[in-house]
Amino acid sequence: MGFASIQDSQNLENEMPWADRDVPVTLYSLLSRTAQKFPNNNAVSYQLLSGPKDKAETLTWSQLHAKTTQTANLFRSLGVGANDVVAYVLPNANETIFALLGGAVAGIVNPINPLLDADQIAAILRETNAKVVVTLKAFPKSDIAQKTAAAVAMASNVQTVLEVDLNRYLTPPKSWIVPMVRPKNPISHSANVMDFNKAIEKCSTTLYFEDVQEDRVAAYFHTGGTTGMPKVAQHRYSGIMYNGWLGAELLFSEKDNVICPLPLFHVFAVHVILMAAISSGAHVVFPTPAGYRGEGVFDNFWKLIERWQITFIITVPTAISALMQRPVDADVSSVKTSFSGSAPLPLELFRRFEEATGVKIVEGYGLTEATCLVSCNPVDGEKKVGSVGVRFAYTDIKIIKLVDGALVECGPDEIGEICISNPGVVAGATYTEADKNKDLYYKDVYLRTGDLGRLDADDYLWITGRAKDLIIRGGHNIDPALIEEALLGHDAVAFAGAIGQPDAHAGELPCAFVELVAGAEVTTDELMQYCIDNVAERAAHPKHVEILDELPKTAVGKVFKPDLRKSAIIRIYDAALSDAGCDASVSAVVDDKKRGLVAQVSGSASDSDIQNVLGAFTRPWDKV
Repeated sequence: MGFASIQDSQNLENEMPWADRDVPVTLYSLLSRTAQKFPNNNAVSYQLLSGPKDKAETLTWSQLHAKTTQTANLFRSLGVGANDVVAYVLPNANETIFALLGGAVAGIVNPINPLLDADQIAAILRETNAKVVVTLKAFPKSDIAQKTAAAVAMASNVQTVLEVDLNRYLTPPKSWIVPMVRPKNPISHSANVMDFNKAIEKCSTTLYFEDVQEDRVAAYFHTGGTTGMPKVAQHRYSGIMYNGWLGAELLFSEKDNVICPLPLFHVFAVHVILMAAISSGAHVVFPTPAGYRGEGVFDNFWKLIERWQITFIITVPTAISALMQRPVDADVSSVKTSFSGSAPLPLELFRRFEEATGVKIVEGYGLTEATCLVSCNPVDGEKKVGSVGVRFAYTDIKIIKLVDGALVECGPDEIGEICISNPGVVAGATYTEADKNKDLYYKDVYLRTGDLGRLDADDYLWITGRAKDLIIRGGHNIDPALIEEALLGHDAVAFAGAIGQPDAHAGELPCAFVELVAGAEVTTDELMQYCIDNVAERAAHPKHVEILDELPKTAVGKVFKPDLRKSAIIRIYDAALSDAGCDASVSAVVDDKKRGLVAQVSGSASDSDIQNVLGAFTRPWDKV
């Protein structure tokens, strides 16, 4: 079925309108069907190290089915029912896939970002009431085991911890050395600790409980980055199957090899790629525990493409920028398409990539709250570079804005908030916390994404920014993308992030942070002038440009703006206090649930003296 015919087959009234297209109801039934169709085809491959000749472990579809069954049986034996939660705090590994699939078959799986700190991991474990946690056995150069142990000590609901030892992926002499240098884990908790691989090996490869053929919540995915308490989104089988079905219909077949250096706690890797592979029979390669962040991945990337005869590259804009700083030093003729998501792709990056590789990039759009996929540029049809394409089948998109206190729908090319309805949206219950769902829907059906965008005359969707990312300068709304797009056009700039820094008069003024291309040299004054020359909107000219060794980024490569905002608050507040002769400074900026970012101020100055200075700013502060 072609892309256009899929898009046109709309039927939004049926809860699962695409179910008549032979889509299994549950994940286990889908995996079972694929294992029966392609038992000896490669399903997933994983290599701990990034070299093109380093050891790799590949599982066929029949082997992955057996491991998933054993893992699901283990979880059920540990008391995990259909409404109970299995969390995992893991980097990428084959065991991560077993925990993911087995957890969603036995109960509700809850992937957790291992980059979060122990307090945040513990908060998620308590919010989801997880019974079982799968994590790493202590391993050199990793603090995941220690953080998870500390988190479990703060989450009394966790009954069992299953440990994965990555040492099995190494070869001598490295595998001999790890036991001698393995860090100790001094943090104790009351949960029972077991070896994950030894435990699943004792379990049957035949599912011993009924895989009830009904739609239910099967996954909890947390949102957010590395500060604040992430919200937890609920994903049903219907949304998971929908995402997998789209990938199989539009992208992959059993003949494809897909490289996915993205983390398996994120919906892009899980629902868009792995579930699409399970639907289609495609083979997915996961290089290194940290994916694109792994040592040597960027340097070896093109050689890995050649090794695995990759046909689809899964990436994000920040990874594309890093790859464009390396020569294409291998045969990449097997690649048909590169799929990019997580953030809008600058036109300049698109051009650089196509010129270097001969491969076109297909941009898509999705979000955790909608299970994932919303829209995509057609693989074989017209691609509008910079857009995120047209809506998928059984997805509806509305663009809304507030006019005279009421929400109204926008016309073509009119910017507003993007709202979506599709099988991945759990209307009324997107988040586990009921109060987080208040005012989250338009007409009780359409999820309000918080993303700003427009639909053009051809129904292509364009993302223009985040409602909360807008820089509001004296009531004038400035899209940070204007500044970022301009800076990314400079030959020396690899990454850029624009935010609003506090200002006593205008509320906010635009400022920008950049990371340079390796070996490049440029001054901040030159970049300021470049913005003046290339940002058409005068109000958007940044008042401050700062060059960092590396911009803070999320695990999927988005520039992480909360850290940039914190840096700007500290710089502006400290300067204001110093200029006023006030003996005080900002010791930290913390994320408060109700007040947002709050500056913590210390020093001998009185509260009233500090208030006289910082009271002119809108961002709150506390004396500590």
